[in-house]
Amino acid sequence: MKKVGKQSYIVENPVAIVNTATIVGPKEKEGPLNKYFDKCIEDEFWGEKTWEKAESKFVKETSNLVITKSGISANQIDFCFAGDLINQCISSSFGLRDLSIPFFGVFGACSTFVESNILASISIDGDFAENVLCCSSSHFCSAEKQFRFPLELGNQRPPSSQWTVTGAGATILSKNGNGPFITTLTPGKIVDMGIKDANNMGAAMATAALDTLVMHFNDTGRTPNYYDAIFTGDLGYVGKDILNELAKSKGFNIASNYNDCGVLIFDKDKQDTHSGGSGCGCCASVFAGYIYQKLLDKEYKKILLIATGALTNSLTTQQGESIPGIAHAISIEV
Repeated sequence: MKKVGKQSYIVENPVAIVNTATIVGPKEKEGPLNKYFDKCIEDEFWGEKTWEKAESKFVKETSNLVITKSGISANQIDFCFAGDLINQCISSSFGLRDLSIPFFGVFGACSTFVESNILASISIDGDFAENVLCCSSSHFCSAEKQFRFPLELGNQRPPSSQWTVTGAGATILSKNGNGPFITTLTPGKIVDMGIKDANNMGAAMATAALDTLVMHFNDTGRTPNYYDAIFTGDLGYVGKDILNELAKSKGFNIASNYNDCGVLIFDKDKQDTHSGGSGCGCCASVFAGYIYQKLLDKEYKKILLIATGALTNSLTTQQGESIPGIAHAISIEV
């Protein structure tokens, strides 16, 4: 059994992250991480007629780019795990329909990127695959249209709201390679604290992040100091502060080496993004760009990446439902 503790798993044959790619939109280009992205697009439409078609193009081009960078041809890739926020994950399925790789559509809201990499790692470690492509995307305009209000209304955004990242991030995982390596997996449970404010996703997801964080440490026997850095996917400033306090109350002081992808991707003061970034593309693009480069440069040798997701949609909000959260974690080591 590769299982340790209640819900963590040791990857017996560490899975190599062969390469990554990320393409982002104009607002992300204006942020502090712009030099880490492979490509920045000047226009949210990217030459398409709709935002949804533009997001599919992000998926298509980012996936093709990571395949090119990896040196592994498409016909050598066994599976593709990909997902996004739009109904039935159409950005992923339409963006990857010409790739001719066996495809699994994955939905974990904003946790989709790490969820995909967990499933890919299980496939490789279990000898079902040698090479796997993972990709996740989001688009500010398509997400606002589906989950909140049409942009044309010009609704005022409360301080706790987050800005959905326009962009995609992709990885190629392989049985072969020099690393960095995915070494442990901690899939998360659904945690619902009864929060109903769709403009406060950080608070809704923070307890799920806590649950997975504590479970990972308890299962593996590790402490926060084991890692050079701990990252959550998109809790933003509000959720990050909540997680810091909750973790401390559980005996885990993560303040010195913890940060959030939604905090890193935008300049809060200059870009008016309120509580920071969110969306499937947030964790995906920050990891595939900034964090992966830090691993290659060996500035980080051991990291814990916890992607968080709010399992909600406009229908559940209209029906007065609360917002369940989920968080999936992987440890990556050089």
